[in-house]
Amino acid sequence: MKAEKHGRGAEEAWEALLSFASVGVSRFEVTETDLNGRMRLFRPAQTLPTLQRSLREWIDATIRRQHNLIVRPRGMSTELVQLDDLGERVLERLTPCAFLTLATSAGNHQAWIAIQEGTPDLARRLRHGAGADPCASGATRLPGSINFKAKYAPDFPVVRILQASPQRFVTRAELEGLGLLAEEEGSPATAPGRVSPDRRAKVWPSYDRCVQGAPLAHGANRPDVSRADFTFCLIAIDWGWSVEETCSRLLQQSRKARESGEEYAKRTVQRAAAAIARRRLPNPKNASTKNA
Repeated sequence: MKAEKHGRGAEEAWEALLSFASVGVSRFEVTETDLNGRMRLFRPAQTLPTLQRSLREWIDATIRRQHNLIVRPRGMSTELVQLDDLGERVLERLTPCAFLTLATSAGNHQAWIAIQEGTPDLARRLRHGAGADPCASGATRLPGSINFKAKYAPDFPVVRILQASPQRFVTRAELEGLGLLAEEEGSPATAPGRVSPDRRAKVWPSYDRCVQGAPLAHGANRPDVSRADFTFCLIAIDWGWSVEETCSRLLQQSRKARESGEEYAKRTVQRAAAAIARRRLPNPKNASTKNA
């Protein structure tokens, strides 16, 4: 592969890392994966000085090996939200509040947002409201590197920065003003029996994304597939699929489910269904306040 293929390469990668650092990221996990998404290298707790010393050589090496170079921000002092699989129209709405936007391939975009005094629930509402992938892993291909997926061969796309706005933070009020937040759980629009407009077309969550976003298994350098299975079931049921449908789909998607048998699949789906049911119960504290 020609050297000019990745253009600015290390310069663009460094610009992305500095953008993350500007919103409170102190270190990164770095992973290399091959064309089939298998992990080939993992280095935790990489600091900016460490990465700066080896960035150019690392990018060149991954290109020679046809490996993906993926970073996961860690040590955040604020709530970072990754919005993945975005179309151009949605990206335009998000650009004014994102500190970093990327193009990972033709037509596929990603935005990173730093929320002041953010919470996991607010992050969930933002992903839902923006129509982003709910299974986004919190890790991204490093700009300046190449997106090596078999479906793109032989013309593998370069990951590019579309816009970088260091030190850009947004508030909940700003996100609400832009109409980017989904309704809170328990509000009339999300109450049981009501289907919000963006959930009327039933689709399955991406199982591969759930695996990519899973934490590492204890004592191993691989994703915890049991956690990925549970997350897949949780999202599927939340999106309106039945326990029976989800169980059948899990057996199709998960090798662990097929190897462990139908009882494993049923237990995993039932746990997810119970978690969704608990989430939709009225808050006892709110009920007691209303009755007071």
